[in-house]
Amino acid sequence: MRPTCRSCGGPLRILLADLGLMPISNAFVRPQQAAAGEKFYPLRVCVCDACWLVQTGSHASPEIHFHDEYAYFSAYSDTWLAHCRAFVAGAVERFALDADSRVVEVASNDGYLLQYFVEHGISCFGVDPAANCAKVAWDKRRVPTEVAFFGTETAARLLNQRGAADLLIANNVLAHVPDINDFVAGFKILLGPEGTATFEVPHVLELIRNTQFDTIYHEHYSYFSLIALTPLFERHGLRIVDAERLRTHGGSLRLYVRHAGAAGSLARRVSDLETEEIAAGLNDAAAYIAFDARVRALKRSLLSLLIELVGRKKSILGYGAPAKGNTLLNYCGIGPDFLTFTVDRSTHKQGLLLPGTHIPIRNPDAIFSFKPDFVLILPWNLREEIMTQLAGIRDWGGKFIVPIPQPAILD
Repeated sequence: MRPTCRSCGGPLRILLADLGLMPISNAFVRPQQAAAGEKFYPLRVCVCDACWLVQTGSHASPEIHFHDEYAYFSAYSDTWLAHCRAFVAGAVERFALDADSRVVEVASNDGYLLQYFVEHGISCFGVDPAANCAKVAWDKRRVPTEVAFFGTETAARLLNQRGAADLLIANNVLAHVPDINDFVAGFKILLGPEGTATFEVPHVLELIRNTQFDTIYHEHYSYFSLIALTPLFERHGLRIVDAERLRTHGGSLRLYVRHAGAAGSLARRVSDLETEEIAAGLNDAAAYIAFDARVRALKRSLLSLLIELVGRKKSILGYGAPAKGNTLLNYCGIGPDFLTFTVDRSTHKQGLLLPGTHIPIRNPDAIFSFKPDFVLILPWNLREEIMTQLAGIRDWGGKFIVPIPQPAILD
């Protein structure tokens, strides 16, 4: 376990959760390689009681997660694409962006978001370490993408080559960065003097409130609150000027960040959010210590439900192959003896096996051929979208199971 905080260097004395040994969450297995074995790493999450950043240890390097066969492509969720389209429309209006503006997205993946800036005729480019995602971004969506890990070195090079950004975007990437100081310092370099950076991060307050332990995996090095991020940005000459609460990923924050000396006032929403986090005890060890026991209780509850259904000869399939699902299944010991297979819309995952559990991944049409009694929704944050897509399972009496915040059967 990392002995000191990756943000402030303080001691890590508080344990949030110990999930045991886990495979890499997006290291999907080819069937012909299933017998070769996989690497498992400890997955423990601790809290810094100096700055209150929640974090894992650095047991696996970023290069293990992000490579030419990175399996996560953002553009397969209709809900997420609608969220991105709305963000772009709002940003164009809020920041008065036009053809002379420059937009940069860090961790731009397959061009899922920047495609909407292209539609508006606004100059943009992405930065992403996964070459296969960058290729799809250009080939399919005409989004120019630099293949690189972002930090001070990359930021300085891009500033010299392309100029400063008027809008610098980082959606759900900060958690994936082991050296968050170098990463945030890169934003200080690449952001224009009067520009704005936006960060979207899952909110650790919702993780704790709703026992979202499955959002913990090796690819996520940190878990964020406003009170933990404020000193991080201030350390690098940046300040949070506005904050929004979002429903995405089970509850997220969108933070608007500017240079510390830039003009403009602080939005009331920032102080309101800080007040709420302090009232919830996010600056007190007690709020974190109780989490591990709740995780174990949820595991027992989910297993009890599945064991009871299997005992009644009910068939269960999974929906989705998200990273969070792999944490859930591996921690709970749920394998093909419970889920015959799972399905996913991403053609990049179909035909592979889930890491650790080796549950096969098929096309969603397989659900309608198999006609299961129950479908366990692994990306539970998208349950409305998925239940709409699979509404036809009700024709044979099929029902849905969601595991978070508590295991439940839904009609």
